[in-house]
Amino acid sequence: MKRRELLQSAALGTAAAALATPAIAQDVLRWNMVTAWPRNLPGPGVAAQMLADRITTLSGGRLEVKLHAAGELVPGRGVFDAVSEGTAQLYHAVPAYWGSKSKGILLFGSQPFGLRADEQVGWLAHGGGQALYDEMYGRFNLKPFLCGNSGPQWAGWFRTEIASVDDLKGLKFRTTGLASEMCARLGMAVQAMGGRDMFQALQSGALDAGEFIGPWTDSALGFYQVAKNYYWPGVGEPSSAEECAVNAEAYAALPDDLKAVLGVACSSLYNDVWTEYTTKHALALKQLVADQGVQVRKLPDSVIAAMGTAAGEVMAELREDDDELVVRITESFLAYRDTVGAYMSYADNGQMNARASVFGW
Repeated sequence: MKRRELLQSAALGTAAAALATPAIAQDVLRWNMVTAWPRNLPGPGVAAQMLADRITTLSGGRLEVKLHAAGELVPGRGVFDAVSEGTAQLYHAVPAYWGSKSKGILLFGSQPFGLRADEQVGWLAHGGGQALYDEMYGRFNLKPFLCGNSGPQWAGWFRTEIASVDDLKGLKFRTTGLASEMCARLGMAVQAMGGRDMFQALQSGALDAGEFIGPWTDSALGFYQVAKNYYWPGVGEPSSAEECAVNAEAYAALPDDLKAVLGVACSSLYNDVWTEYTTKHALALKQLVADQGVQVRKLPDSVIAAMGTAAGEVMAELREDDDELVVRITESFLAYRDTVGAYMSYADNGQMNARASVFGW
């Protein structure tokens, strides 16, 4: 046999042996994910489990993530601190819950009259938002990723009809994030609480109205049983991004390929989560109207205009915040919103308006 053939034969034999020999087992990292949601709550609870499973799968089992729903390891609103302090390695929640840490955080999740789901991830990926997101969360020993979006949220469930801005004054209302500040400027008595608590508060009369997410999640929580008026549009949250934040020290200790796994798991889930919300919201709304007697109502134009004015006042304050990072985040957000918004008036807005025309098919 010629020397070249001998070398080729040896190489093939070595490759075959390598394929036949089991790989040496690598150490498995077992991480705890804490969430702001009840286990498997339609929408965010489902998305959290999807993320835990996807990280585990994409890592080939080297990074095994166990999900702990709200209250199982820490309270739902305690997940930010738990991961910051290292009690757990990562969490699934929404930025809208962390305004007490910094108002700048709120812009990464939802903004009154702000970004749609595709624009929100566009700002982070292509408008400089991710660097600001990293800088802000770095203050709290966290590495953040967006990992989903609910799409447009609704104005909420109201026990009585809304005819004017005067009807909002003194209204006991559940919402979160910057929408809370917008609503408070209109005289609403804003309260923050979880979805199950919101149902009980509506039932008892402790709340007059409230918004949570949208038809799919809201129907699972039973809001239609205690408030039949379901108002749109949800200008307080044109979209609501879901996030995964990782303890910064735990993240830094990962090998590069597992860091990439975390990033890919989160980014790949964003569209899956958003489109599931969109599809199931549409199906749930039909069922709420047909079977539960829900009355879908549009907020009066005067109310929308007043909300827009109030939202503008909130943004003006953020532009003058004492924290220069909050100012930079706000300016970056506004610049992206204005640039993309101007284009959307021709693109998506034009297409949606054209599609809404009556063609008979």
